[in-house]
Amino acid sequence: MTIMASLTKEPNGDAKRQSFWMPGNYVPTVHRTEQSFQACNDIVACFTERAKVEKQYAQQLSQWSSKWKSIVDSRPLYGSLMRAWQCFFTSAERLSALHSSISQSLMAEEKDRVKTWQKETFPKRLFCGFRESHGNKTSFTRAQKPWSKKLVKLEQARVAYHKSCQREQTALDKEKQANENAQMSLEKKQKITESRENVTEEKEKIRDRYEKLLEDVTSYTPRYMEEMEAIFEQSQEEERKRISFLKQAFLSIHRHLDITNNESVKAVYSELHNTLMSISEQDDLKWWKNNHGPGMPTNWPKIDEWVPPVKKLNRKKRDQKRKEGRPVMIGGVKVRAMYDYVGEEGDELSFKAGEVFLKVEEEDDQGWCRGVLNEGKEGFYPANYVEVAE
Repeated sequence: MTIMASLTKEPNGDAKRQSFWMPGNYVPTVHRTEQSFQACNDIVACFTERAKVEKQYAQQLSQWSSKWKSIVDSRPLYGSLMRAWQCFFTSAERLSALHSSISQSLMAEEKDRVKTWQKETFPKRLFCGFRESHGNKTSFTRAQKPWSKKLVKLEQARVAYHKSCQREQTALDKEKQANENAQMSLEKKQKITESRENVTEEKEKIRDRYEKLLEDVTSYTPRYMEEMEAIFEQSQEEERKRISFLKQAFLSIHRHLDITNNESVKAVYSELHNTLMSISEQDDLKWWKNNHGPGMPTNWPKIDEWVPPVKKLNRKKRDQKRKEGRPVMIGGVKVRAMYDYVGEEGDELSFKAGEVFLKVEEEDDQGWCRGVLNEGKEGFYPANYVEVAE
């Protein structure tokens, strides 16, 4: 009775429109299905655009790195400072690859996952609309129809009762004025009183009918509420599943976008930090000194000893002579190199001035001898580059 009394009171306009229990006010719950479907479209569009942002950022990082890497390579920086500057570009390339990967993940994984789930979760009717929306609307309408009819009758009785009360009040006022009028006849006053009594009697009959209709509505209300809540809870369960899925989808998107815990990003910035910390003033100054300063190797002026020319070796002629046979020196003769020599062919020896080795074959007519170095390598050398060691 308390619930229905509050319902049948003259409510303010907003409360009457907003209450779920009022006729037709289940519509927002029915429309929630379409809104959830549209939310999926919006989510896909939103993060498709975010994927493009990630891709554009990756491209911009790569372009920035390429542009400035070529510029920096031509600048006069050097040593650890140059390595540190270049490390920014290496880091940018790695971050570019990461953001490109994020873009691909948002498009290939999250977009497809939401679209597939949306298609499975929101089956449509043959002609238009969603099955869930149609089912909820049909169920709500069926559950609310009997109660709505009773409520309409109750409202009509309420209006009739209030009008009868107004008529009674008018009759009472008229009776009061008649009684206060001394010039009015008793017969006329009696008629006014009888008319007021008829109005009051009619009002009481209307009130009795109003109360009976209120009692009927009140007795039906528990059943009405039970049926409506059952349908509503079914709709809530479907919405709960949607919220749960979208929560997981958002968490998955967050895992893609949250680079603060990404080990690759940590490694990029850790390496960059270590490279920056390895900038050494002393090492860079030393490098400059040794490459552009007093530490550079210099050929100071000195006596430039004359080195005899090497006769061009005619290998065909030498090979022919060797076939004819040349005497081999038993035990060999120790010789000392007077000049540096670098062999031009694989069968020639290389040695430094002052190095001692064995001559094992006499000089030929081209001015070449055959010898053996201390490490055992055997080959030819120009005879005028050595002297007999004492």
